[in-house]
Amino acid sequence: MAPVHGSVVEVSDVGPRMRRVVFDVPQLAELNLPGAADEVLGIYFSDGTEGRNYSVRRRGPGENQITCDFVVHGRGLASDWARRTTVGDRVGLDHARSWYLPGPATDWQLLVADLSGLPALARILEELPEDTDVSVIVEVPDAAHLDYLPARSDFPIVTTMDTGNGCASSRLGELVRSHPHPDGRGYCWFAGEAGSTREVRRHLRGDRGWDSDQYDVVGYWRFDSETWDRRYEAVSAEMFAVYERALAEGKGAKLAAEEYDEALERIGL
Repeated sequence: MAPVHGSVVEVSDVGPRMRRVVFDVPQLAELNLPGAADEVLGIYFSDGTEGRNYSVRRRGPGENQITCDFVVHGRGLASDWARRTTVGDRVGLDHARSWYLPGPATDWQLLVADLSGLPALARILEELPEDTDVSVIVEVPDAAHLDYLPARSDFPIVTTMDTGNGCASSRLGELVRSHPHPDGRGYCWFAGEAGSTREVRRHLRGDRGWDSDQYDVVGYWRFDSETWDRRYEAVSAEMFAVYERALAEGKGAKLAAEEYDEALERIGL
């Protein structure tokens, strides 16, 4: 399906490095947004050929409108666009999807994010029922970024600052490993740098013995992505064949993606 178009109708700053953009999308229904709290869209800038994936912070405020919050960092396609965008600018939108899916038997949740995952995390927390047993781990540059999260006092937050986020080594994997597991069936949602996802998945699946439906661990960005992309280009067909073979063996999209990532890790990517 060709992307539908959205027009910028409002721009504002909602944090030290967070810029909010409201899009009017007349054909919003055609995107088939999944409705999960971490739903994501491909947003295509300028001529429509280049884009990035971004969380839908909320539906609205108006009919056929969506709100997206952009993390603005030093350089990059989306950051540059978010800095200069004004009312009337147009984008393409497509590839709606989501990951956050705690099963009905879940007793407690662990939600983990760095700066890139804060918009999705904030929406998840806003939409959680008040009686949910949930703990939160966040990695942000400084305390000012915590004001972005909804003001709820019914869950504990573990915070690490001046780590990760492209500036230093991440501590998210370490903090997930040290998190005490309550009794009952747990579920973990993780949104952060792609390299950290391997450590978290390995811990949950290998050390804790969790089933694959007990976690959704998603890489929202990749450190030094330009170098990684150049190296990946030489092996892309071989690596994608690993994914397709796993699907053909009936392993499902999540396990196929894990085998694909394990194959990447074996060759140093």
